[in-house]
Amino acid sequence: MVTITSLYILSGVVLVWLSAEKLERYSIASASKYGISPFLIGSTIIAFGTSAPEMLTSLFAVLDNKPVMVVGNVIGSNIANIALVFGLTLGILSIKSKNISSTSKVSLNLFILILSTFLLLIIIALDPFNFYSSIILLISLIIVLLIWYKKSDGKIEEKQTSKEKLVLFKLILSLISLIFATWLITQGALNILNNFGIEQLFVGYTVLAIGTSIPEIAASFALTLKGRYEAVAGTIIGSNIFNGLLVMAIPGLFNRNNILPTGFEYQIWIPLLLLLLAVTIIFCIYIFLINKRERKASMLLAIFLISSYFLSLALAYK
Repeated sequence: MVTITSLYILSGVVLVWLSAEKLERYSIASASKYGISPFLIGSTIIAFGTSAPEMLTSLFAVLDNKPVMVVGNVIGSNIANIALVFGLTLGILSIKSKNISSTSKVSLNLFILILSTFLLLIIIALDPFNFYSSIILLISLIIVLLIWYKKSDGKIEEKQTSKEKLVLFKLILSLISLIFATWLITQGALNILNNFGIEQLFVGYTVLAIGTSIPEIAASFALTLKGRYEAVAGTIIGSNIFNGLLVMAIPGLFNRNNILPTGFEYQIWIPLLLLLLAVTIIFCIYIFLINKRERKASMLLAIFLISSYFLSLALAYK
């Protein structure tokens, strides 16, 4: 059983890594080829390129009647994105003695990220498995998308000729591959849950969250080494907003009776939720500061963020 479970998780993680990269690539190619607006390009890439693994694993978990795992998945993914992914990015940049800055358009998204994190914490405190909680989250997501649309120019891109053949077909294949990959990770997580007696929240926080964060980790390393560090922050912001407002809405949509599932104790998760809020605020302040003035990458902040992630693992295990 251990061998089968390991095979499920490892093959799923590798396939998620490959599929997410292909999905993002062919999303961009399809948008350019068919003249889709910049807003739709951005929202498609953010939704499916960064949060599709979390969304799909959460969907499979709910369909298998394990909705509590979704809470762990969302909290774990959002903490991992900031504390682990951005922490490692800062560490690499600091070692390379790089100065970093941010774009002037990021301030609004930082504000949205903080508000969405507060809303996520409130929903989890009240009842994350309630149908109306999911509706609130989805309405908030629609408002965010409308704000992004208003801030975009709304113009249609000129159609561009591409050497890439069968772009839409490859896009669909990438999505199917990603769905299969997330199913493999979910099955591995369920095997751990059923055979080792570990709590749903912890399995969601570790196996699902880390497994589905692999694309962000890999992409961040690649972007950082290429000098495109500003794209890392943008990916994290978009991913955490979608995780909080879209992925967290999944359990309530399938719980029409509004019954609180067994195994969810909110009090146990208060330290982790406070840690998520703390690293989110610190991340936003830092990005806001480098937006105002270029600064040297902070090794101290990198160590703090990475340490916070390992602290979160200890808190989750309890």
